[in-house]
Amino acid sequence: MKSIISYEGNKLILPKIQCNCGINHTYPDMDIYIGQGLIHNIGKYLQARNLGKNIVLVTDNIIYDIAAKSVITILEQAGYHVDLCLLERENQLIPNETALGEVLITLNNSTDFLVGVGSGSITDLTRYAAHLSGKPFVVIGTAPSMDGYTSVVAPLTYGNLKVNKPAGYPQILVCDLDIFRRAPYKMLLSGFGDVIGKYIAKADWILGNIVNDEPICPMCIEMTTWAVQRCMDNISGIKKRSIEGVRGLIEGLIIAGITILIVGHTRPVASNEHSMAHYWEMMKLLAGEKPPRHGLSVGSATIYALKFFELFFQTDLTKVSIEQAKKANISKEEREELILAKYGSKIGRAIIRDNGDDYLTWSEQERRFNKLVANQDLIRRKLSFLPSASEMISIYAELDYPWPAEKLGIDDQLLLNSLLYAKEYRSRYTVFKSANEIGILPDLVGQVLQQL
Repeated sequence: MKSIISYEGNKLILPKIQCNCGINHTYPDMDIYIGQGLIHNIGKYLQARNLGKNIVLVTDNIIYDIAAKSVITILEQAGYHVDLCLLERENQLIPNETALGEVLITLNNSTDFLVGVGSGSITDLTRYAAHLSGKPFVVIGTAPSMDGYTSVVAPLTYGNLKVNKPAGYPQILVCDLDIFRRAPYKMLLSGFGDVIGKYIAKADWILGNIVNDEPICPMCIEMTTWAVQRCMDNISGIKKRSIEGVRGLIEGLIIAGITILIVGHTRPVASNEHSMAHYWEMMKLLAGEKPPRHGLSVGSATIYALKFFELFFQTDLTKVSIEQAKKANISKEEREELILAKYGSKIGRAIIRDNGDDYLTWSEQERRFNKLVANQDLIRRKLSFLPSASEMISIYAELDYPWPAEKLGIDDQLLLNSLLYAKEYRSRYTVFKSANEIGILPDLVGQVLQQL
């Protein structure tokens, strides 16, 4: 596949927006550096942006020794004043209201900008704190573990509920491949899983376009397609942690993340595979247990979603009766009771509040049923790019990827519930909602679990 990016030295040149899809687009004003030994150039990169001299640097106790301590020394030698926000945790850092409060309370009237040194949680906390305070921010990445470096959405946790808060993007992103390749291998796998989930996001977005005339951006589709292929072409290098393999991985993650920035939401990169991952995380936190790493969960959930698509394509929708679909139509009250039962009271109420328009009248559900039946051949053709679940399982085996879900600590009941109910987490049309609305969801889920 032809590259959609180029470089000037170590500076990444992003593709220009050439799209007339009708969706309002934003083009990033961002300096992205990818290469070896870049940590020593941070002072020069900052000076080019002229963001000020007073910094709040956000990191955690693990990353402090790996990279942040050196970054602070380099910044101070370059004439910057650094106030350190060190998020010290005995276990995994959760980007929740407590951590966000620690970042915000470190800010003062003289703070010019924030610098996050870390990966997912650090980036998202820094992003949202910068957004709330009206300050610019910079990210020094430490692992190719997720697509959020270039996003404008901060996934945070509030009372065990996963919330996606709109925010901004970094003025500067530095990806030192020497640091990235030394990250724990599970973080590289996490990044790979996050990218592979784009298969499902792309398929569900196209499905939503066919069934509900949902606006779709061809440029973002092209970018996510390129991102996935970039990673698929570098499987051996990712496993070996070679410079080129890690470069391919972070390039895929960055380009995927840019699509969020372009359209202002996560539709190009996240669908039911992400909702399943969020469901696992929320239920684990609710039970007082350590959740699996997000990207690893996304990659695992993607296999189940691929198998679900296969079974959906094999179903002759002309033989599904309208009466069967009508039985699947539940009242608004029944839907709310279901969400409260499967998510718990606090999380469930928040989902009901945020996704109130997910309730379907019978007339709307009937329209969707008829549209699905009339377009089933078109849907199969448009989504024929999806790999089979068995193909991806073979690739996961080559990478030593933790699959099936039980390897992430997901028991059978939690897996079953996520396949049936994670679709309620977002007001976003997916193949799981398609199947539910025509009354075949439980049957297909049962087949998925039986065949995998």
